[in-house]
Amino acid sequence: MQIPQKMSEQYEEAKEIIESSEDIKVYSHIDCDGICSGAILSTILDRQNKAHEIEFVNLDVLDNIELDHELTIFSDLGSGQLVDGKAKKGQKILILDHHPPLRDLDYGNDKEYTYLEINPIHHGIDGSYYVCGGGLCYFLAKEFGYDDLSWIGVLSAIGDMQNTRSGHFEGLNEIIQQDAIDGGYLEVIKNDINIYGRNTRPLFVALSYFNDVKLPITNNTTETMAVLEELGIDEKNNRKTLNQLTMEQKGRLYQYLSGMIAKVVPGNYVQYISQLIIGDSYTFLKEDPNSFLRDASEFSTAMNACGRNHEEKVAMEVLKGDRFVSLDELEVVSRDHKRNLAQSIEKVADGEHSNIIELENLQYFDGTGIKPEIVGTITGMILGYCNWKKPVIGFTETDNDGIKVSLRCSRLLSYDGIHFGNIIRKIASEVGGSGGGHSMACGAYIPIDKKSDFIERFNNELEGKLTN
Repeated sequence: MQIPQKMSEQYEEAKEIIESSEDIKVYSHIDCDGICSGAILSTILDRQNKAHEIEFVNLDVLDNIELDHELTIFSDLGSGQLVDGKAKKGQKILILDHHPPLRDLDYGNDKEYTYLEINPIHHGIDGSYYVCGGGLCYFLAKEFGYDDLSWIGVLSAIGDMQNTRSGHFEGLNEIIQQDAIDGGYLEVIKNDINIYGRNTRPLFVALSYFNDVKLPITNNTTETMAVLEELGIDEKNNRKTLNQLTMEQKGRLYQYLSGMIAKVVPGNYVQYISQLIIGDSYTFLKEDPNSFLRDASEFSTAMNACGRNHEEKVAMEVLKGDRFVSLDELEVVSRDHKRNLAQSIEKVADGEHSNIIELENLQYFDGTGIKPEIVGTITGMILGYCNWKKPVIGFTETDNDGIKVSLRCSRLLSYDGIHFGNIIRKIASEVGGSGGGHSMACGAYIPIDKKSDFIERFNNELEGKLTN
């Protein structure tokens, strides 16, 4: 796939807009993709000697936002929000977003202000799997000749789960990946065992986090140790990481996992089993071999940890090259984040006192006391405690008398063709809120008194859609 001609022309225009502007503000999202997007844009502006401000925000603050700068750039957000409601004559707006747009491609043609929105969906390109916000920002960097930022585009795609459908990059992401490989920044191992923590976690621990389907090994390190010893892969006094396994050992592990999964999933899902286990692995060659930044998945987790704890600037500085002060700060944030997650998990899924309520077509929990910034992460982590055949939804209150809603589901449900991001957008809108996202990871903000209505509508909406 190549960038369509019209999209290429948009990038040329975006470059001209930046070159002609002096007073610039950037808004970007708080997740890994948004932080990578902001880092790429900030690097472009630094190299162009353009003074700029950058702010990382949640989606709920963007509607009718005050625009006080000559040029305002929105990255990894903006397409689904009313960002130009207060635009003034002569101002400039640039949006680089991959989420479903509210406005069409020609929206800016008759405006008194400059409005340029670069969104792959306008060009028939899938924004869930073919390119994300950081990828769109990388192509802008490439327009300036900054190909060395390709590895950040790769990281953003990993953080945005753009490779989860097929296990490898597709569409425009393939261009970014090849640029990073050609530049000596990236090594890709095709069709590797796709388990998080390949560098830093003992394999018996990493395996216990498998939660797309609930297995005997899920949340059970005693069982994972027994399995690995039975397979001759691990020894009691010689625990290995995934990266230390030979290809033959990985083959044995794959056969065991696929057989185990085949026993518990309905027949129509058997065709997807390999996609749950196999996928490309991504190694950043410029990072220290012993660092958690070496593996793209672990690096992306650290970026998300910063976003969830209002430390996006720390993450951005690491991306921009600070491997001293900011890296130390990143390690502290990551450690504290893990502790907060563990405490929150205990509140929601504490054995006999589980807070998870199961309905006919969904399951949910009340996350009162859990920070809105991490409720999505918690929702994903408790999949292993839930019925994987249904999505799980987490609720927690925000500071402005609203409710943050986060949904996660097994990859099998998204392979089945259900796009929960579209569904949550529809239901949130019906109750006076807003939402959206990806097929298996999405969220919304709704009024505080609409939780019961939201749950009932969502449960009814899924009637007949779950085929298991």
